[in-house]
Amino acid sequence: MPTRRSGPETPAARRPARRLDASRDAAIFRAALDGLTDIGYDRLTMDEIASRARASKATLYRRWPSKAALIIDAIVAQRDANGAIQLPDTGSLKADIDAIIAAIPEHGAHAGQDYAMLLGLVNAASHDQALRDAFSKHVLERPRRLIRQLLERAVSRGEIPAGRDLDLIANTLIGLNMLRLAEGKPIDREHVSHVLRDVLYPLAITQPDS
Repeated sequence: MPTRRSGPETPAARRPARRLDASRDAAIFRAALDGLTDIGYDRLTMDEIASRARASKATLYRRWPSKAALIIDAIVAQRDANGAIQLPDTGSLKADIDAIIAAIPEHGAHAGQDYAMLLGLVNAASHDQALRDAFSKHVLERPRRLIRQLLERAVSRGEIPAGRDLDLIANTLIGLNMLRLAEGKPIDREHVSHVLRDVLYPLAITQPDS
C-alpha cells in the first residue's frame, strides 16, 4: 500500500513561537499588586490589571495562564527584588539566631501597602484552591525551607534531638508571622527576636520526655 504523503507545512507550523516581551513585567507586576491592595483579590480581574498596566489582556494571558499565576509571580518578584536571604552559619543555633535578629530592619520587613496586600491574598486563598496551592508552593515554601535549613544544621551539630518535627516548628513560626500581619503590626526586630528566642529555640532544643 503506497505511503500517504502529508501535505505541505502550514505557515503556522513553520513559524517559530512568538517570543514574549518580558520588559513589561515590572509595570504589570506593579499594576497587579496595586490592584490587589486597592480592591482585593476577588474583585481584581485581568482586565483591571491590563488597564492599570496599559497593556492588553491578551498580552497578560500570553505570559500567565491565570490571575493567580500572575499575582504570585508579582509577589515573588517583589520579594526577590529585596535580595536573597543569607542564613548565618556561626556554629551554634543560638548564635545563628542572634545574627538573624541583628539583620532584621528595625522598623519591620513589611509595612503600609504590604499589610493589606498579604492579608487580602491570604483571605482569598482560603476559598481559591489554585491560589492556595500557588501561594503555598511559591510564597510560603521559601521561609519553610530556610527555617528547615537553619534547624537541620543544628540537628547535625547535636543541638536538636533527632526526630524532632522540623516542619511543625517552621509552620508555627510562619503562622505567628501571619497572625502578626493580621493584627496590623510590623514584623520588626522585636517581633522576630521574641519568636526566635522564645518560641523556636526552646521548642527546637527541648529534650523529649524519657
